[in-house]
Amino acid sequence: MISLNVARPGEPLSVLCLGAHSDDIEIGAGGTLLGWMASDVRLNVLWCVASASGERAAEARASASAFLTGATSYELRLGQFRDGFFPYEGSDVKLWMEELRREVDPDIVFTHKGDDGHQDHREISQLTWNTFRNHLILEYEVPKWDGDLGQPNLYSPLTPCIMERKVSLLLAGFATQRSKDWFDPDVFRGLARLRGMESRAPGGYAEAFYLRKANL
Repeated sequence: MISLNVARPGEPLSVLCLGAHSDDIEIGAGGTLLGWMASDVRLNVLWCVASASGERAAEARASASAFLTGATSYELRLGQFRDGFFPYEGSDVKLWMEELRREVDPDIVFTHKGDDGHQDHREISQLTWNTFRNHLILEYEVPKWDGDLGQPNLYSPLTPCIMERKVSLLLAGFATQRSKDWFDPDVFRGLARLRGMESRAPGGYAEAFYLRKANL
């Protein structure tokens, strides 16, 4: 399979990570970020979670710090939008996104996939495309009860070591989610193994993304 080298060892890369909830970015793109840092990519990250308050805010801060330990720099932004109500708070969420756009011009934007089964995820994805119109946007996937997994067209191979680190950090970072039957190491490994099979990843695992448009 042909590879697109957007992250090169020793070179800087500016990344904007957008998530509706505290664990979304880690689940969807955490392994890719860990892999880039392990390959000495000089990551500069703006990590933004739209709904994070109370215990979930504490989890977001601790998890972002753990996942981005090897980054050249990172900044964390936490919003206070009401979980499950993003479509009804759309104007305020849009203003929050527009403020981010005035502050950053990233090389890559990670966001939710457009047809995600969760309404908050879909709203963030739609506003990402509305706000960052001239950027490389990679839409990540989050497994859930809705059964909304699709057919991705971009893959990020993960080594077994990176895969296990991702799972370990997820389980350690989000105690509030452990009671949910989808928040399970077998789910995370299983999806990554399936995507690794689809992409013939050398290490057997991969994260998958949806790339709507890009220039060669």
